[in-house]
Amino acid sequence: MLAGKGVLALAVAAMLTLAACGDGEPHLMNLQATGDGPDEFAILPPKPLQLPEDLKALPAPTLGGSNLTDPNPEADIALALGGRLREGTGVPAGDSAIVNHASRYGRAAAIRPELAAADLEYRRDNKGRILERLFNVNTYFKAYKRESLNKHAELGKWRQRGVRTVSAPPP
Repeated sequence: MLAGKGVLALAVAAMLTLAACGDGEPHLMNLQATGDGPDEFAILPPKPLQLPEDLKALPAPTLGGSNLTDPNPEADIALALGGRLREGTGVPAGDSAIVNHASRYGRAAAIRPELAAADLEYRRDNKGRILERLFNVNTYFKAYKRESLNKHAELGKWRQRGVRTVSAPPP
C-alpha cells in the first residue's frame, strides 16, 4: 500500500516538474543561440561618419533620438530599389499606386496585430507533445502542414487549366 502511494507521489512530482518547464509563448521553430557569443544577426553596423558641407544643417541632438549614422533598413531597402518611404506608412512613395490597387476591395488597418494574435493562438493550440517540448524538437512544419502549399501539385493544376507558367521550369 505504501509503495503505491510512493509511486503516485513520484508521478505527481514528475508532472509538476514538467508543467513548470513550460513558458507563456510557444516557440515552434526553436531558433536559439547555442553558444555564449554574440548573435551576428542582431548586429547592424552603423553608417560611416561623414562631415556635412554645412554644420548648421545638422539636426539638434535629442535624448533617445536617432542619429544620422543609425541604420534604417526599411528606408535603405526602399532607396536601393529606387524609391523612398512615405512618412509613417512603411510603404515606398513610388508604390502608392500598387498599394491602392491591392486594397481596392478594402483592407483591415490592424491586420498585423490581428494575424499575430491568431498565430499566437494557433501556436498555443499546436505547440507539440510533452516529449517534443521537453527535448526542444522543432514542431513548426508539423503544426503548419495543413497550411502549406504543395508547389508541384499547384503547378500541375494551373498547367492543366492551360495557364502559362513562364517562371516555372518546363514540364
